[in-house]
Amino acid sequence: MLSNPTWKIARPWIIVVVFIIISLAIIVLPVGTNTPLNLEIGDPAPFDIVAPRSQTYISALQTETAINNAKASIPKIYDPPDTRVSRQQVSSAKSAISFINLTRSDKLATTHQKQKELSKLRSINLTEKFQIQLIESEENRWIIIQEEIIRVLEFIMSLPIQEDQLEKTLQRIPILISVELSIEEAELAAELVQQFVLPNSLYNEIATNKAIAANVEAVEPVEQAFTQGQTIIARGTVITAEDLEAMTALNILDPQGNSIERYIPFLAAILLSITTVILYINRTQPSFFSQTRHILFVVLLSIAFLFGAQFIIPQRLVLPFLFPAATLGMLIAVGLGTHLGMIISTAFVIFIAMISDGRIEIVIYHLIGPMVAILSLGKGERVNSFLLAGLATAAANASVIIAFRFNDPTIDVLGLSTLLGASIANGAISGALTLTGLFLLGYIFDITTSLQLVELSRPNHPLLVNLLRTAPGTYQHSLHVANLAEQAARDIGANTMLVRVSALFHDIGKTINPEYFVENQINNINPHTNIDPESSSKIIISHVTDGEKMAKRYRMPTVIRNAILEHHGTTITRYQYDIAVKNQEKDKPKVDINNFSYPGPIPQTPETALLMLADGCEAKTKADNPSSIEEIDDIVRYIINRRLKEGQLDECDLSLTDLGKVRDAFVRTLKGYFHNRLKYPSEEKLDTPTVENINDDKTSTSEE
Repeated sequence: MLSNPTWKIARPWIIVVVFIIISLAIIVLPVGTNTPLNLEIGDPAPFDIVAPRSQTYISALQTETAINNAKASIPKIYDPPDTRVSRQQVSSAKSAISFINLTRSDKLATTHQKQKELSKLRSINLTEKFQIQLIESEENRWIIIQEEIIRVLEFIMSLPIQEDQLEKTLQRIPILISVELSIEEAELAAELVQQFVLPNSLYNEIATNKAIAANVEAVEPVEQAFTQGQTIIARGTVITAEDLEAMTALNILDPQGNSIERYIPFLAAILLSITTVILYINRTQPSFFSQTRHILFVVLLSIAFLFGAQFIIPQRLVLPFLFPAATLGMLIAVGLGTHLGMIISTAFVIFIAMISDGRIEIVIYHLIGPMVAILSLGKGERVNSFLLAGLATAAANASVIIAFRFNDPTIDVLGLSTLLGASIANGAISGALTLTGLFLLGYIFDITTSLQLVELSRPNHPLLVNLLRTAPGTYQHSLHVANLAEQAARDIGANTMLVRVSALFHDIGKTINPEYFVENQINNINPHTNIDPESSSKIIISHVTDGEKMAKRYRMPTVIRNAILEHHGTTITRYQYDIAVKNQEKDKPKVDINNFSYPGPIPQTPETALLMLADGCEAKTKADNPSSIEEIDDIVRYIINRRLKEGQLDECDLSLTDLGKVRDAFVRTLKGYFHNRLKYPSEEKLDTPTVENINDDKTSTSEE
């Protein structure tokens, strides 16, 4: 099993390796694996199936469809009208009319006998109604009817009549009958004409087949092209024969080739982005690798966004422009620092480039948007900051859309408006998700955000209210230390809000025994005079551990609890220790200095170091009550030099230049606390007020 120091060194690298493996798995997932896909026509696609490479192939199905369309486009070919058929039908009609005339002229036969006679005429088939009408029609009207029959029949048969057009031709006959005939006569004439109409233009199968063959021969094989990353079939879509053919042609159903060759480009890109981030962090924030929770925060957040990008970015509609990549950068920037947020966002664009197959507008869109968002967000100390960051992101996104799509001939006004709307929505979504994520992820990964610090700095916090009521002197001391440390933090570029909040809570442990601390003592009653030095020291030192326990009970961030523990470092309670040494008797063991030492550790950050120095300077200036700037400067120099000699500032990353700025800031701030005031004359010496006295009184009051 690895020893503890070895595990601390190996832990961040294990996390990095796991991140590489997970990232590679997420990115190559849609490309497919060596496991064949058992998909058939009619099955829904289990996920978005995309082209693993650019390829063009001849589609047999589409070629067959083109051939069928070519066949269907050739109409049937018919021969020209055969005049022999027309003459034959007209002749048959005249013969039938002659037979009808003979039957009509038989005066000895009854109507019933004439009907039977007409039934023998095979060329026509009339209903009983028409037979009776034919027999009983007046001779002069019948002559007109039969002339009309011959005329219409000759006209109809002179036209080309195809088999498939016979029904339509028969329907035209009643319209061609002369209007001079009555309705009954016209119906009779039309019925007789229809009996003799036959197709006179016959279907020519040989000519039709030749035309179809020529048209089919002109059909060229249909090529189907796919670009790498193009969606072949979307998830949930029912698979068609064409989809199955495409997947077969691209070797997706049964992949061939070495999978390692397919993974190498993705692995190289992942290693490139991770190496860049590691080198940058190692140069700018080397302490980051010792903070496992912060590493997990970045890694898990990146994996979550990478997983989301894999489902959203490959889409070809507006979804890629809705993906809130700016949220990733803003969450890291607010939680761990602007520079870290910028580098992570930049590296994440490499993943987006791989997922989107290098679509330049998508890459630039998700590079510019997060950068503008991070820079406009700043420290994120107010909710309005996230609103402004969202608006800035929307403006940057819209600018990228206009730059790349405004003159695009393939997009119309509606499409451009849709993309612009998506870019604006992206800004709103990014800001809202960042604000929500800070509250959730901040507590999970113990990351203290500016918003959280602003909330903690409010005077209505239960611990501060209790401090004010129980130990008002300590409360005022904490306010002075907060102002002192905050000014110094601003001058050296430290986290001013973190310093202020740490100072407000650094002495909350004094509420357990407030009367044992001089700032809370009334009428100079000092309970330490009645107890031994060890017990006195123990009570004083306990305010550090008691404060840390109280902060933990109220779920205060770790950085605040660390500040409470570190603001005295490993210094000793000098007054009690000196008394113990003085009271030591010769026959007793030597005084153990550990009984008079704070548990520490010494300050680990510039912020806790500033708190330690401000706490010491404020307390000593209160005790010494300096009357000039020189005396204040001497006190500040004494405290800083003493902490340096004691080694209390060895691990806080403060340079001598920084300490010089801190000293100047402390002197400047303390000068306002301990300025000279005019003394009031005693009440016995006051005479009747004069103009000069009144003016002096006003002056002194205003100076206070």
